[in-house]
Amino acid sequence: MAFTPVAPRSVEESGLSMGLLSDLALKVFYFESYLSGRDLALRMGLPFPNIVSVVLEFLRREQLCEIRSATGRGGFSESTYEYVLTSRGRDMARDALDRGQYVGLAPVPLMDYVEAVRLQGLKDVLVHQRQLRRAVSHLVFNETTFEQIGPAINSGRSIFLFGPPGNGKTSIAEAIGSLLMEGDIYIPYAIEVEGQIIKMFDDVNHVTVEESQPHRVDSRWIKIQRPFIVVGGELTLDGLDLTYNNEYHYYEAPYQMKANGGIFLVDDFGRQAVRPTDLLNRWIVPLEKRIDFMTLHTGRKFEVPFEVLIVFSTNLEPKELVDEAFLRRIRHKIEVTDPSWEEFAEIFRRVSTAKKIPFSEAALAYLIREHYIKANRPPRACHARDILDQIIDIAGYLSVSPTLSKELIDRAALSYFVNF
Repeated sequence: MAFTPVAPRSVEESGLSMGLLSDLALKVFYFESYLSGRDLALRMGLPFPNIVSVVLEFLRREQLCEIRSATGRGGFSESTYEYVLTSRGRDMARDALDRGQYVGLAPVPLMDYVEAVRLQGLKDVLVHQRQLRRAVSHLVFNETTFEQIGPAINSGRSIFLFGPPGNGKTSIAEAIGSLLMEGDIYIPYAIEVEGQIIKMFDDVNHVTVEESQPHRVDSRWIKIQRPFIVVGGELTLDGLDLTYNNEYHYYEAPYQMKANGGIFLVDDFGRQAVRPTDLLNRWIVPLEKRIDFMTLHTGRKFEVPFEVLIVFSTNLEPKELVDEAFLRRIRHKIEVTDPSWEEFAEIFRRVSTAKKIPFSEAALAYLIREHYIKANRPPRACHARDILDQIIDIAGYLSVSPTLSKELIDRAALSYFVNF
């Protein structure tokens, strides 16, 4: 790994002001009856020697906390002393909570986060043909598409997947994600920008990696798999900017910031409530400059790296969504077409086996002839799964074993296909 965060050895090395550290300590104390110095250090994710001990000394000097007991669990070292807030300290803690209710691991400075993203970007990730073939071995699509995917991943930039629905665009993006998730990166739990806190770690979108951390690793950072974040029709322009919580007075990082070092998939592009051109205009600078701009509610703007492989996936015609100027900014355009009859047959065979339905070449030929060729209907990669699921549902209703009989095929097709 190119980056491992090293635990700070002093308040100065933490990159945080004594004001921010003391406010955080007061808020932690406020929600606890009392804490030992060692427990406070764990809550803040900072070493006790020379940092938390200095914060506690400052709080005691300002008469904001006092020693409750010098005989805490674990011996008589200073880190085991138990501390409690004074009346003045509780007042100051309430004032701190009015300004911001973030209580958790201490944040890291913005410049430390920026450096970490640059060091852990996708520029050094190189996918080889053999790795990719293994990652997509569960999918069936033509060789032309396969040969386009590898270089697109290695660009670490942007991919535009387009084509008819149901042919595996999302599955291809997920396979790319699984390939990149083999690598791990560190992200901070939270970031500090001019005294404002931005919560970065998201237990919904980030997958933590269990490890026995070396003694010197900075506990404010969390080791995760490279992110793979997916948004669909719910995406709005607001979701691409810092979200300020008016009740708790801290920020949540936007999707693309949480995806730094990994993949950001915009699925069903064009189905969002916001106009596609508005979304695309939001991406122009990040795609060209590899930087993004965030704005605090104070009006202060700052830049963050845009080290994301962004994937747009759409069922709509590209010309309906984007103009030529924007398509130039997207590095790789990959059309995912309908499967050939040979590919469709292979998909059908694989799915039949997986669902324990005896496969029959004759039955498949009947399905293709009666419900595709005669109906002038193109095959889609998802049809095999869906039709076989229909057969299972119908067979269950009839109390018979699911098979590829003409009766079950006809009934499945009748209830699945809609003639336009």
